[in-house]
Amino acid sequence: MKIEHVALYVVDLEREKSFFEKYFEAASGKLYHNKTTGFSSYFLSFADGSRLEIMTSPAVSDDEKKMSRSGFIHIAFSLGSRENVYSLTERLKNDGYIVASGPRITGDGYYESCILDAEGNQIELTV
Repeated sequence: MKIEHVALYVVDLEREKSFFEKYFEAASGKLYHNKTTGFSSYFLSFADGSRLEIMTSPAVSDDEKKMSRSGFIHIAFSLGSRENVYSLTERLKNDGYIVASGPRITGDGYYESCILDAEGNQIELTV
């Protein structure tokens, strides 16, 4: 069994698509748009075959995203090395994104950092 994809509601679909394409080398599928409901989405594919669906709809609200809450909390990308984690963290920081933590070695031995995308969604960068 494998997870087929994970879905993320966003407010600005095009901005989020560009973010994942620019920093995580995502390949975007075609825009799906339902004219009746206003729902739109893209499937983003990554080199290892994993997929992320980003979606928006007129009903989406952008509530505060508390770091300690129930539900899915972050997406983690394995970058292959500590150098890659550090490098991408610095690149995102220099481009104005918030670094929530790290890069650091966690208590359970992972080397990681956590950044927030433009909508405050947590993205973990790890080896």
